[in-house]
Amino acid sequence: MGFKSVYRDVMRGYEAARENAALILERRKKALYESIPRLSEIDAELAGLGLNLVKQTLAGDATGLCITRAKAAELEKEKINLLAINKVSDDYLAATHNCRQCKDTGHLPAEIGQVAERCSCLKQKLIEAYYSLSNIKGILAEENFDTFDYRFFSPNIIENEGISPQKNMNSVYEMTTDFVKDFGVQFNNLLLYGPTGLGKTFVCHCIAKDLLDAGYTVLYLTAPRLFKVVEDYRFNRDTLAEPDEMLEAITDVDLLILDDLGAEFTTVVTSSALFDLVNQRLLMKKPTVISTNLPPEELVHYYSERIVSRFRGHYLLIKFIGEDIRVKKKYGGSYAIG
Repeated sequence: MGFKSVYRDVMRGYEAARENAALILERRKKALYESIPRLSEIDAELAGLGLNLVKQTLAGDATGLCITRAKAAELEKEKINLLAINKVSDDYLAATHNCRQCKDTGHLPAEIGQVAERCSCLKQKLIEAYYSLSNIKGILAEENFDTFDYRFFSPNIIENEGISPQKNMNSVYEMTTDFVKDFGVQFNNLLLYGPTGLGKTFVCHCIAKDLLDAGYTVLYLTAPRLFKVVEDYRFNRDTLAEPDEMLEAITDVDLLILDDLGAEFTTVVTSSALFDLVNQRLLMKKPTVISTNLPPEELVHYYSERIVSRFRGHYLLIKFIGEDIRVKKKYGGSYAIG
């Protein structure tokens, strides 16, 4: 399954949920009708009155409408009394939905002529489907704030930085956990930068895990993956089943995490797409976390000055320092806490 088929598969899941709810309701009705035959008669009478209401409305029969509505009200009252006497809850004959907001349609009710807004449950299902495609869920089980470990970072001060990698990571931990804690209350964005192997992707995973657990929609994408989506949309959209699906998620998701910016092949198209994405999410006040191996002063050589100015003006710049810790992790080496 690819990104372009995610939407169809998710919507098929909603259809199956509605069919299952209808089946459960039908079974409940059958059981009640067998134990309380009068309920079956009442429902049949109500169905007939419903048809009469339609006919009387079309005919403009005001008197008939009043009489029919009064009969329907009496039957509804009798039905409620019957259920109460037999200790059956009022909602027992209502369809059981996984989501009460959209009733398992994936979209919220809308006025005639208006576009139905996607329900939060649909947004999250799509995000989870995207995560499954990138195998990120399994990674989050191992890479999260609970497994954050300073001991892989040197306690020795780096002279030109005036701080040790270990102390620096302590600061990174505090700033990123504050970002998570304030999420939804304060509008913040993060730019994580520094050489490879210092934990930027790990920290991105930590942020994603905590916010997903808190019920927010989070989409994690590497920069090459993002720009592939943009390229497909611009040049191959006629062949895509849901051409706007992924781009809508990218702009609408509660938190977008764009990892490894600068790893993609940079073109005028990618630079323009990055600016549009960054600018649109800023205007919508949708937080973004970006990681890159490039320092801010070098980003301008790959992208435009206006992109870098957005980073400087609207993102908290978090620097990672030290040496590549991947070898130390692989062979179990660590430092004492300084």
